[in-house]
Amino acid sequence: MFGSLVDAPANSPHLRRSGSRAVVSDIGVIELGGSPEESLLHSIEVDEMKGVTTPLSSAAIMPSPVLLWRFKVLLFLIWGVSCCKIGWDSVMRMSVNLRDLFLYEAFLYYNPLLLVTMMVWFWGINLWVFTQANVNYAKIFDLDQNHHLSHREIWKCATWMTIIVPTSMTAYLYLYSHGEVSLAASQPVLLYAGFAMALIFPFDIFFLSSRYFLLRTLWRIVFPLQAISFADFFLADILTSMSKVFSDLERSVCRMVHRQVATIAWFEADSVCGSHAVAIPIVLVLPYLFRLFQCLRQYKDTREKTTLLNALKYSTAVPVIYLSALKYHVFPDNWVNIYRPLWLLSGVVNSLYSFYWDLTRDWDLSCFTRIFKFSRPNALSHLLYGRKWVYFWVIGSNLILRCTWTYKLSAHLRHNYLTVFAITALEIFRRFQWAFFRVENEWNKTNSKPNIQLSTSDKPTDEQKLLDPNGHSV
Repeated sequence: MFGSLVDAPANSPHLRRSGSRAVVSDIGVIELGGSPEESLLHSIEVDEMKGVTTPLSSAAIMPSPVLLWRFKVLLFLIWGVSCCKIGWDSVMRMSVNLRDLFLYEAFLYYNPLLLVTMMVWFWGINLWVFTQANVNYAKIFDLDQNHHLSHREIWKCATWMTIIVPTSMTAYLYLYSHGEVSLAASQPVLLYAGFAMALIFPFDIFFLSSRYFLLRTLWRIVFPLQAISFADFFLADILTSMSKVFSDLERSVCRMVHRQVATIAWFEADSVCGSHAVAIPIVLVLPYLFRLFQCLRQYKDTREKTTLLNALKYSTAVPVIYLSALKYHVFPDNWVNIYRPLWLLSGVVNSLYSFYWDLTRDWDLSCFTRIFKFSRPNALSHLLYGRKWVYFWVIGSNLILRCTWTYKLSAHLRHNYLTVFAITALEIFRRFQWAFFRVENEWNKTNSKPNIQLSTSDKPTDEQKLLDPNGHSV
């Protein structure tokens, strides 16, 4: 029985062509001389005979990053068009007399968070440029080198904010225009509560360490009881550019607490949450007072007179804010003949003083565009690095926007809310481009410190000279 010949089928894997090499496996002989397709089919047949299923490669079932990015952009565009369409239709349903009043109120609740979202986007761009230019911003801000937010995480946060805030605003417009006033009033309240909870949530999700660092820095700004770090006064400077945002946040929270959302109570200018409220100039001036106390604290620690001059700069914003607020509390003749000229003078002094300080102290003009020298040059680096027009643009725009910033600080000029919103957005843009050169200047100082310390440490002390056998002859 074992000595008889057996005819094998033509497609048997035990038959092999001439020149191919047989390899013994646990189920038979596998031919290695065939094509890759035949080998793949054979391996699949072998696995099926074994009862083994071959998992598909994760790369084969995952779409390409480009396809995912295009799909996300498509969804974002659909969302944006839907919000615009629903919001426009909701506004058109209202009467002409009610439309402008309601839009002003809706704008009050949502424009602060829109401006904060804009600042987060800009900060992500700042971090991206720092990364491209090999500026170690984590070292400058005393961050954990391995656990800090990169520009990608910042942009993710900004993306979610960009989606959530307009969606809430669209729901507010839609519900109010369809008579659901109570539901409409809950939209900004839920939005503000959600942002507050996301910031102070104590559990280890949503970048807990970064949120803790932000809250700790804010605490150090409000109570400067310790030595002032670069992160402390850098964030405090940003807060001065967002004083109008904090003023609108205060008015919005005030109306939520007094249950005036989605009502016409805001039209009462002399009410506790009205446009003539005393709290408006108080909130406007707080960021400047915080920065002023920081400068005084720095003088206490360092005894450098330049910190007193810097404190004087921030003090010049106080007359601009309070002289403007006096318009609603003095007689019209006194405002025109006395207080308005003083307000104009204080505005000019504050703008020019701040502009001078930006150029001579915060920035280093000797390496003004060095920040855009990328490690891997691209079109943006070629456009900005070493170009003279960057000098003229940054200096000129900084001067103009410093002057227009006075408009925002003046409560009596805030009737046109769209104009004030545009000026506040421009101030945030000015602070965005200011951050490039301020961080660059600090990075250059940080790099020069080790060299200075090294040169001083190389000098031998008197004890070293006495103990050094080669330092003297016997």
